[in-house]
Amino acid sequence: MGNATWSVSDYSTRSATYSSQTREQVFHQRRIKKEFDPALITMRESCDSDENPESTAIIVGLDVTGSMGFIAEHIAKNGLGTLVESIIDRKPVSDPHMMMMAIGDIMTDRAPLQVTQFEADIRIADQLTELWLEGGGGGNQFESYDLPWAFAAHKTKIDCFDKRGKKGYLFTIGDELPPTSGNKRQLKESLGITLQADTKAAEHLAEAQMQYEVFHIIVEEGHYASRRGDIVKKDWTKLLGKRAISLNNYKFISEVITSVIEVNEGADPTDVIEQWQDSAAKDAVRYSLFGSAQ
Repeated sequence: MGNATWSVSDYSTRSATYSSQTREQVFHQRRIKKEFDPALITMRESCDSDENPESTAIIVGLDVTGSMGFIAEHIAKNGLGTLVESIIDRKPVSDPHMMMMAIGDIMTDRAPLQVTQFEADIRIADQLTELWLEGGGGGNQFESYDLPWAFAAHKTKIDCFDKRGKKGYLFTIGDELPPTSGNKRQLKESLGITLQADTKAAEHLAEAQMQYEVFHIIVEEGHYASRRGDIVKKDWTKLLGKRAISLNNYKFISEVITSVIEVNEGADPTDVIEQWQDSAAKDAVRYSLFGSAQ
């Protein structure tokens, strides 16, 4: 998928409509759509096209459990335009193809993962708002952030890597601890992936990292991280190192994602920060790239 181009006016129209609506009106689904059920998906493809001859696959996985729906709401109402348009304008990578995911809890939720298509135009926004904000989660102190890794490793085909050896990008976003292990039966039921044995979450991470630059953004304003931020950062840093990114102002999540991609592609972090015009955006990006000590 991804054989079209982004239109600023199309998104502006959607954004204006969403701005006057409640979260429940924007995200009106009350169950998972079959089209987004990973167990029913054979493969998601990011393919080069005449409009996007050097496509770059970008996956953004949003925690939609408990009180975390505010992140998806912000992305739909404002952040998506900033994210796509800043990548197109600043060109850290070429021809972005974006897939959105909704992440839940495989232990408790009916839809622990939902997956849109890779798209390059307004269909990114349209499919994002067709995701079900289940609002579940459990009391196990983690959400299933490993499911996007497993899906990406087993059920995506991306031309940027297959044709050019260029990795795509995979961001998961949430406020809880990383999971540690996976049950093969649950993975079969939720993702349609057959494994010979139970697995460690780190195994799915390693598989995804073969084709994707993998990052996790810790939402400090989320309920869990606001209370146990130190342990959340410690565990994610142990797993991902500097690719565990702290976010202290969710309103600038799009600027942070774009900036992380820019720095990963070789840009100087200070230059990246200074290119943002808004002072609050600069502060948020600086915090994410350098930490609170800067």
